[in-house]
Amino acid sequence: MSDVKSGEGKALDGSSPGTYDRLINPVLIAGCIIILVSFAVRASFGLFQLPIALEFAWPRESFSLAIAIQNLFWGIGQPIFGAFAERYGDRKAIFTGGVVYVVGLVLSAFAITPGQHQLLEILVGFGIAGTGFGVILAVVGRAASDKNRSMALGIATAAGSAGQIVGPPVPSRY
Repeated sequence: MSDVKSGEGKALDGSSPGTYDRLINPVLIAGCIIILVSFAVRASFGLFQLPIALEFAWPRESFSLAIAIQNLFWGIGQPIFGAFAERYGDRKAIFTGGVVYVVGLVLSAFAITPGQHQLLEILVGFGIAGTGFGVILAVVGRAASDKNRSMALGIATAAGSAGQIVGPPVPSRY
């Protein structure tokens, strides 16, 4: 039996087409990498609060407000990217989320006022929504067999948590 099933409706063993028999599969690995990197970057923002506040003489509250705005737009963006994935496909939604995330990060590096930084964190929040749990877990769940679905979703979720652990030490070394 091949690793990936194909055909119409249910396969002979009762699983859906496009699912993987094995727990560890390319979709799970790719999903884990995307979510790990996404949350690693997100978790490292706090390390930059004091250096930015000192460098630009911004009040710490301005940076904190930018992160709060980012979190709000992460939440607002989840259903938007879910609908985008339903209409245009998961790959396009994840790719778009990644592009929005990178654009937001790059542009926020050039922000010279707290207002600019806060405005650009809207893009970062939407980018996190497009590369975060909502879209990734849906893809991983659909690719896993019924037997392995819970474990695959647990592994992908753990990758997001691992990103929050391994992300902050990287920029703190430089």
